[in-house]
Amino acid sequence: MPRSTIAHIDLDALRTNYRTACERAGSARVMAVVKADGYGHGIARIASALADVAPKYAVACIEEAFAIRAAGHTQPVVLLQGVHAADDLADCVESQFEPVLHGEHQLKWMEQGSHLPDFWLKINTGMNRLGFRPDDLPAVMARLEKMNAFARLQGFVSHFACADDADSTMTSAQTATFETATSPWPSLMKSVGNSAAHFIPGQPLFDWSRPGIMLYGGSPIAGKTGPELGLEPVMTLEAPLITTRTVRAGESVGYGAAWVAERDTRMGMVAIGYGDGYPRHAGTDTPAAINGRRIRLIGRVSMDMLAVDLSNAPEAREGDLVELWGRTVGVDEVASCAGTISYELLTGITSRVPRICR
Repeated sequence: MPRSTIAHIDLDALRTNYRTACERAGSARVMAVVKADGYGHGIARIASALADVAPKYAVACIEEAFAIRAAGHTQPVVLLQGVHAADDLADCVESQFEPVLHGEHQLKWMEQGSHLPDFWLKINTGMNRLGFRPDDLPAVMARLEKMNAFARLQGFVSHFACADDADSTMTSAQTATFETATSPWPSLMKSVGNSAAHFIPGQPLFDWSRPGIMLYGGSPIAGKTGPELGLEPVMTLEAPLITTRTVRAGESVGYGAAWVAERDTRMGMVAIGYGDGYPRHAGTDTPAAINGRRIRLIGRVSMDMLAVDLSNAPEAREGDLVELWGRTVGVDEVASCAGTISYELLTGITSRVPRICR
């Protein structure tokens, strides 16, 4: 029998979170961001669950877009990194993929192409990863006009650097830069809104928003958890308790003897570790739960196992399932203890953990 270490996927929660994004987006339409294998939940599964409500998907790269097509879905798919080779433009035309044009090399590929897909133009408003600077935009638009590409240009996109930080003024500055840069072309659509932007009072989301982590129940706002923002967890990660023992006062547990019992303590070993994608840096006092009771990790996370203190769950026995994150323990809590973010935890669960819908 396989071990019962499983990531349960709640598709009803996913759809609820998508509706929340729509409500917060106001008049903007909502494209579902399903990159990185649907944030670790399974791209085909997530695309199928949203197929009747999401008018457009967004992914990072063309192979993810093909995975959506392989699952039988025909909605347009936005490629947020654009194409990585000139030949990919023909595939975009054939498959209704909408690449984001963000650099000079991609612009040259389009100038050399005979058929152009629908596409978006990315403006660098301060993130300084991808996109054309606002000052370069008139020249870029002139080149697009020369190649008769305006009919295919859907609109402009940008990305916020600090939308998760309520105290930052950068988001409003980026928005102003974006509005000024795009003002000469008012008929073209605009898209700037990541998940965090949905929770900024008064923040314009223009024509299309692009929620990602919020669809999966993770928080896009620093210092807040998903449930505090009205989001429902989509993934519940569970693993079985495979043994219990009493560690005597003064004895240690695990690698490096990183945790030493101050008193006799009943503890258990759980069949999950960093080989499954659970964060190795989640140390002592990281929360977990068993039979609805919150417990804590002790010592270092191993590749295939981790240790928990069962003092708060004296009835726990071998075979009981431990929730590593889900509805009792939020993924944002675990991420905070591990010094990271929920995005990394959800996308980091490895292939040896089956995803099961419920």
